Amino acid sequence: MRKLISLLFAVALLLTACGDTTNEFTIGTCYFVFDNSIHQDATLAGAMNPNAPGIFCQVKKNVRGGATYFDFKDNAGVSSSKIQNAIDDRRTVILGYNNGLIVGFSALNSPATFYAFDLECPNCFDPNSIPMRSRPLSMTTSGQAVCGVCHRTYDLNNNGFIVSGDPGDKLTRYRATTTGPFGVLSVH
Repeated sequence: MRKLISLLFAVALLLTACGDTTNEFTIGTCYFVFDNSIHQDATLAGAMNPNAPGIFCQVKKNVRGGATYFDFKDNAGVSSSKIQNAIDDRRTVILGYNNGLIVGFSALNSPATFYAFDLECPNCFDPNSIPMRSRPLSMTTSGQAVCGVCHRTYDLNNNGFIVSGDPGDKLTRYRATTTGPFGVLSVH
């Protein structure tokens, strides 16, 4: 009888422990490594500096004139581009759902948390739709991301949570590390 009660108690714990949970990170839609010691991009370096939290940078991969470029734009409107080299080509498998990320250090935490979010709105973008329609976010100088379709506003400094607009999913977050402003950015 004791074994049966123990077994029922264990099953009850397992069933309640797996309630409404969400994963902190998204898996499988991003693998990006960028060596800023080679490229020396100042726009990206600002977002990779833990001593300057609150600066966020969009990273997009685009093809122009037959060459592939990484385009960077920070939340102050500063932008730059770097051509992809052979090493970058081997290191970048996929740059988010639709070739775009937002990276930067949070201004709310001490020590600052380094975030990498997908550039697409998690509530409007559907990677399985045909045709696939991009729903990119734009950034504000105050460290927020805004969707032009659903008009939700997300807090980049606070784990991508919605701060205004209809309820929904927070921003899609990836695991990310940086070795400093002119070091290596790794997002997966």
